[in-house]
Formats: sequence, C-alpha cells, structure tokens
Amino acid sequence: MKRRLHITVLVDPVTIPAEDPQLLVSRDKAITDYHVCEALRLLGHEVDVLGAEYDILAVAQKLKDTKPDLVFNLTEHFCGERGMDKHIATLLEMLDIPFTGAGAMGLLLARDKRLCKQILALHHIRVPEFISLPKGQAVRVPKHLPYPVIVKPALEDGSEGITKASLVHDADALRERAEFVHERWQEPVIAEEYIEGRELYVGVLGNKRLTVLPPRECCFKS
Repeated sequence: MKRRLHITVLVDPVTIPAEDPQLLVSRDKAITDYHVCEALRLLGHEVDVLGAEYDILAVAQKLKDTKPDLVFNLTEHFCGERGMDKHIATLLEMLDIPFTGAGAMGLLLARDKRLCKQILALHHIRVPEFISLPKGQAVRVPKHLPYPVIVKPALEDGSEGITKASLVHDADALRERAEFVHERWQEPVIAEEYIEGRELYVGVLGNKRLTVLPPRECCFKS
C-alpha cells in the first residue's frame, strides 16, 4: 500500500475562490488547480491549499507550521510578476521542503529565452538561430538572419506576445514588430529562425534518477 502523504498545493491567490478555499468543488472544469487537488485526494493523500500571498513571511510560517511531506507547486507568478516565480521555488528550497516542478535555478535560466538557448548551444544542442534586440537601442538586423523569423518578448511564457504578426519575412517587418513588442511589453525582444514542424512536449520526472514520460503533441486547429 502506498504511503499517504500530506500535500500542500501552492497556488496563485487569485485562483482561490472565497467560498471554496480548499478547492473542494470544481465549478470550472478548465481550472488545473481543481483537477490536481481532486486527483491527489482520489489517490488517498491529505491535501490542503495555500495561496502564495504577497506576505511571503506568512506563507513561510504556514508551511513551517503544517510541515507538508510535499508541496505541489502550481504558482506561475509572485506579486503579479511572472519573472518572480523563481522566488517561490527559492523559498521552498530554503525551507528544505520537497516540491514539484523546476527549482529556482531552472526557472531563472528558462525565463530568459536568449540565455536558455545560449546554454543549450554551449552543450552542443541544436537551437534555432536567433538575435537579441534590447529595448532602448536601435534595432539592428544582421544580414545573415534566415527568414522567416518569429519575433516575441524574450522574458514571457505561454506564447505571450505571439500572434500571426509575429512571423516576419524581411528586415523592415522585423523592426516594426520588435518596436511594437518593446513598447507593449517593455522588455527585450528575441527574433529566432522559424522552424516548421510538429510541437511535442516530453515530461521528465526525478532528480538523479529520471523517468521520461511519453511525448504529447500540441495540435493547432485553424
């Protein structure tokens, strides 16, 4: 028989309804937080829900008081900033509580698409050719850049900032889109070589001993 764990599901506060703070009744089947809690409870684990509030000391104290065996980390931002999600992982590492998902260093390195690609290339992993276009500087487009390219914010995730207009075919269109992204998102731009093909996701579980899950495909319907 598997061991029954006390699991704290850590979520963004905005996803917790006032009338159902422990996410016991799913009113919206599209909300991931509900499904995770439901699945863990069906597996026989003790589950409580905690919002990663702005008062991080209160969050830390709550975790120290409840002493969960595991934190299922579903947070995607902190204080409304996605770039601060790494601080939640840092807190869990400092408290020495096992948790799901990437650690603080992984989140830090993956947040910046440019840095992530540089690290992958350093380890001889092929990545699309790209250029970085910092905000506040003239948009300089090298002649060697292979078109078409995708122009997008360098520090966002979840396809944030990507539309049909992000696919550009020449330097003038690239400059125009880069200026739009600079103005709209107030951050650097990455313009990378467009690679046509299927989009696959492969999950990996574990730290020293890894388990690779079957690949899933993201299908885009027109």
